Parts: sequence; structure tokens; C-alpha cells
Amino acid sequence: MSVYLTLGQVAAPHGVRGGLKVNSFTEPPDALLAQADWQLVAADGRVRDVKVRRGDAHRGQLRVELEGIADRDAAQALAGWWVRVARDRLPPPAEGEYFREDLLGLEVVNVDGAMLGRLDHFVDAPGGAVMVVKGAREHWVPAVRPHLKQVDLSAGRVLVDWPEEL
Repeated sequence: MSVYLTLGQVAAPHGVRGGLKVNSFTEPPDALLAQADWQLVAADGRVRDVKVRRGDAHRGQLRVELEGIADRDAAQALAGWWVRVARDRLPPPAEGEYFREDLLGLEVVNVDGAMLGRLDHFVDAPGGAVMVVKGAREHWVPAVRPHLKQVDLSAGRVLVDWPEEL
């Protein structure tokens, strides 16, 4: 299991004083604001530890101010960076809830017993998270009921109601 969990992504600057718009992957989205210490990770692997000064939920995103980010240019430079939080600082997931990182690599099987592939990553779509499953074909399966039936971490398997042909 990873030491850090990816719980959001910086979307864009907000205002001229270094504010950021952040897409949260938590439920509810503003639960990410309960964590004051974030680790930001760029696509090229650069890492930056930051502290959240303040934040609030606004129109499906978070508006956040971070220590050390004081102008729009500094905020723009962080667009696209992933927001990660140390796993040991988070409460354990509730029954039937999972951290996304814990599901990556699990085999995905449909209710007919067909192996669709392995869970490669998630995509956040307007209707919710989608599991991208890679096997002989690529399947994009909504990560919600009724499509997501069961997760069995000990068996390393996700059961979905999704046809093999799609």
C-alpha cells in the first residue's frame, strides 16, 4: 500500500493572489480540506510539500490558498499537479468504501465470470469516477452502483456488471 494517496488535482489559478481551483476525489469533496498538509506532485515527478492556509467548496471544486503561493503565476505553475495526502493522516475508509490506490492493479471480472482485465486508473467524468480496465480490450466502467458490484481486496478482484463486448 502506498504511503501517500492521491486525493485531488490542481485545476487552475483562482484570482490574482495565488488562489487555486482544485478538483477533489474525496466524498464529500470538501473532506480534502480537513488535511492541512498536502504533497503536490507534477507529471514529471517533482514533489512539493505545502500547507493549506484556507479553502472552501465552490461550484463542484475547491478554492484553496496555500502557504508560499502568493500570485497568479505561481498558482498557474501548479496547474495539473496531483494532490496527495499521507495515508496515516487519514481516517480508515468506512465499510464498503476504498481508497482508489488500493484498487489499482486488481483484476476486474464481470458478473458472467469474464475477466475484463486489470484496473489501470480512474478518470473523473462529470457523472462520477470511471474505472479504466485494461485487458484484451479497454473498458471504461462507471465506479458506482449498479455497475460496481463488489470489491474483494483479499482476493484482488473487483466484480462489475459490465458486458465483455463494450
